[in-house]
Amino acid sequence: MMEQLALFSPAGQSKGLPKHLLDYQPGMIGTEESDRLLTHFIDNTPWKQTKQKLWDKEYVTPRLTCWYGDTEKIAGTLPWTAELRAIRETVEPLAGISFNSVLLNYYRDGNDSVAWHSDKESIMGTQPIIASVSFGEVRNFDIRNKADHSEKYAVRLEHGSFLLMKSGLQEGWEHRIAKSARPMKARINLTFRLVI
Repeated sequence: MMEQLALFSPAGQSKGLPKHLLDYQPGMIGTEESDRLLTHFIDNTPWKQTKQKLWDKEYVTPRLTCWYGDTEKIAGTLPWTAELRAIRETVEPLAGISFNSVLLNYYRDGNDSVAWHSDKESIMGTQPIIASVSFGEVRNFDIRNKADHSEKYAVRLEHGSFLLMKSGLQEGWEHRIAKSARPMKARINLTFRLVI
């Protein structure tokens, strides 16, 4: 079983976190509004559980997802909702770019996760920038160097927080949300992307 990295105190980030690759801001959205958005997204999103093929076997993805965006440009996306447009308008100035899509992830409990990976540069250009907003249960966002797995860090993604994955992260690093042995409540994560 994958376990979350314990590399920092309960109220922080790993020492030496590479700030040129990541920018973390807790409390970007206030608690009351974050509570409302968590419930709204859980109740009103048409969640799907997808399958992935790995070494000629199909696996059910251990989380639920839904893809929104500029439907006239990106096939398979649902049209932006008022809530998603408002959050996009908040994160775009922080990211310094305009986003045309957002992937919503629903981690129902500690068993839901995403394995080590880098986001596909083929659909987001050679140096993608991704803005991430989290609601609900605090989960660790782990990163590790592709060339040296012993170089790894973690950020606690808190309720209402913002994480910017900067240019360079996808090329040289992998990231994950690990499973947890301890009981966990629901978490919703929004990852805003510019699909080329």
